[in-house]
Amino acid sequence: MARTDDDTWDLGNGVGATATGVAVGRALATRAPQPLINDPFAEPLVRAVGVEFFTRLASGDLDPAGVDDNGDFGMLGMADMMGIRTRFFDDFFVTAAAAGIRQVVILASGLDARAYRLPWPDGTTVFEIDQSQVIEFKSATLAKLGATPTADRRAVPVDLRHDWPAALRAAGLDPGKPTAWSAEGLLPFLPPEAQDRLLDNITELSAPGSQLATENVQGAGDAVETMADRMREVTEQWREHGFDIEMTDLWYAGDRNDVVEYLRSHGWQTAASGVVDLAANYGISLPPRPAAPDKEGTLSALQYVTATRS
Repeated sequence: MARTDDDTWDLGNGVGATATGVAVGRALATRAPQPLINDPFAEPLVRAVGVEFFTRLASGDLDPAGVDDNGDFGMLGMADMMGIRTRFFDDFFVTAAAAGIRQVVILASGLDARAYRLPWPDGTTVFEIDQSQVIEFKSATLAKLGATPTADRRAVPVDLRHDWPAALRAAGLDPGKPTAWSAEGLLPFLPPEAQDRLLDNITELSAPGSQLATENVQGAGDAVETMADRMREVTEQWREHGFDIEMTDLWYAGDRNDVVEYLRSHGWQTAASGVVDLAANYGISLPPRPAAPDKEGTLSALQYVTATRS
C-alpha cells in the first residue's frame, strides 16, 4: 500500500510492522553464537505483537535461513545488520553519556528498549517519540513483563509529521543543554523535504556539544528503489511461510540531500562509516549473499553517521 501524508499504523501493519521486523532482527542477533548485542526485551515484545511469522522467527521455532534467498534483505542478513546497527547506536549512546550528556531523544522509537536496557548514568532523561498506539503498546507490554526503565523515561506520543518539537519541549526537553539524538532506520520513511525538516528541527533544538547518530544512503534515490524491489521479492518468499502483511511501497523514493553533507552545512561536525568497515571493527565479516539478478546490493551505499553540534 502506497504511503499517504496522514497514514497511521500499529505494530502489525505497514510502517509499524517494519518496527516489529527490526525487533525480530534484534532477537536473532541476541541469540547469535557471538552476539554483538543483548536485547532481552526484543523477543517478548515481538511475541506480544502477535504476528505468527515474526513470533516463530524471534523465538527460534522457525529457521531464518529457510524463509528466503538470504540476500541483503533476507532474514539472515537482517540478523547480521540488526546486530551491527544496534551495537552502533548502543555505543553511540554510551559514549554520549560518558561525555556528560544527560538528555536523550529516540526518534521513531518503535520497539526500541534502550530506556530499559542501557546503563544510563543517574540524572539521564530518555525521551521516546512515536505514534501514540506504538508508545502505548510498548509501555504496557514492558510493564506487564515487570521491566523498569534505567533512566527517567518520558514517552512523547506524537507523529513526526506533526509539531513534535513543541511536544518534546512540553515533555521537558531543555534545548539549552546538549542532547544525544538517534534517527535509526527512519530517514527513508520520510519524503525528501521532510528529511530536511527533521534535521533542521534537530539542529534548532540542539545546544553546542549535542550529538546525533543516524544513517545515510549514498545515492538515496536509486538505492530506495532497489531496497523496495528487494523487500518485495523477499516478502513474497515469506508468504510461503505464513507471512501476510503488506510491507512494500513504504519508503519514499526521489532525490534527497546527502545526510552527511547537509549536516556539515548546518553546523555539525560529522563522521561516517561504511557498514562493511563497521562490521570489521566489531570483528564481524559479513558473509557473501546472493544478489537478485540484475540488482546491485545496497550495503555499499549505507553509512552510519555520528555528528556533533559545533
